Amino acid sequence: MAVIALMEREFVQKRKLLTGEEFLHGVGLGQILGAFSVNAAFFIGYRLFGAVGGMLSASVFLMPSLALVIVLSHFYFLYHSIPALQGTVAGLGPVVIALILDASWSFGRQVLRSPTAVCIAGAALAAGALKTNAVWVILAAGAVGLLLPNARRSRPGAPSGPSTGTLSTLHIPAAIGPLSLLGTTAMTFLKTGLVFFGGGFVLVPVLHHRLVTELGWLSPREFLDGVAISNLTPGPIAVLATFAGYHIAGVAGALVATAALLAPAMGLMWLVSGQYERYRGDPRAERFLRGVNPAVTGLILSAAVLLEGSAIGSWRGWILSGASLLLLRRFRWHPAFVLAIGSVAGYAGVLP
Repeated sequence: MAVIALMEREFVQKRKLLTGEEFLHGVGLGQILGAFSVNAAFFIGYRLFGAVGGMLSASVFLMPSLALVIVLSHFYFLYHSIPALQGTVAGLGPVVIALILDASWSFGRQVLRSPTAVCIAGAALAAGALKTNAVWVILAAGAVGLLLPNARRSRPGAPSGPSTGTLSTLHIPAAIGPLSLLGTTAMTFLKTGLVFFGGGFVLVPVLHHRLVTELGWLSPREFLDGVAISNLTPGPIAVLATFAGYHIAGVAGALVATAALLAPAMGLMWLVSGQYERYRGDPRAERFLRGVNPAVTGLILSAAVLLEGSAIGSWRGWILSGASLLLLRRFRWHPAFVLAIGSVAGYAGVLP
């Protein structure tokens, strides 16, 4: 959600390339299958430059995370531990909460313009806080929107600790060739991508069952450390596939696993983005999206509720979060500078 907040700030508030309404639609549609931050990047690129823009946007969005996970995975499997970055990352938590709150405020000003919209957002907030699958929340809100009377559409402006112990041996036949191994990797993660509904940490139990319980490609300790490494990157939790793919077949395996996992979602977003302009003016689609928009706002705010305990953790964290929100909203600081302040504070041990 912090990444979504950064996208909204860059493309809606700063550059005004999309309206807030369009952006909320993209976030809502991206919740269906796969990593919704990647889907949102695809939607933005498609709206601006078509299918090529969508693929390019999603690809370059993933590049920093892919590169970082590959590097961290190399050292992890070489030295049996995670690089000591926990202090720096801990300092980012309060800033992330501020980013999410900033985005929620921006979206809420645009879409919460009626008692019905406020009620939908409140229900979505409660459902998200209870860890309800975002897909069902979006569909329920859209169904409520369909029951609303027709109205002239408004055009809102856009104003883990280190691992110990030995690494497991992959349960892969020794005679299998490199190409066959990559093919097996691709099919495994492609099948996972087809059931990757709801995004985010929904992927963790699915991959755990497949990679640890069924295939034995990762030990339980390695899997947990892989989740931790994926959280050290700015990208989605889906880069857990990059970690696992690297263990299976090196850099090629990392790239193949990530691409295969996200391929079903990219295909769906290609279809949805292509039909978006055609159906967005349909009265039924408008009513559906009128329900979706406040629900997405509530879901974004629920992310702050869920993360608050682990991201802040002390009165100093609350002060840093409040100061970050003030810098972002009142003084319009660029998020990169605020994130830098948080990382320095964490590295210096200011946050216990």
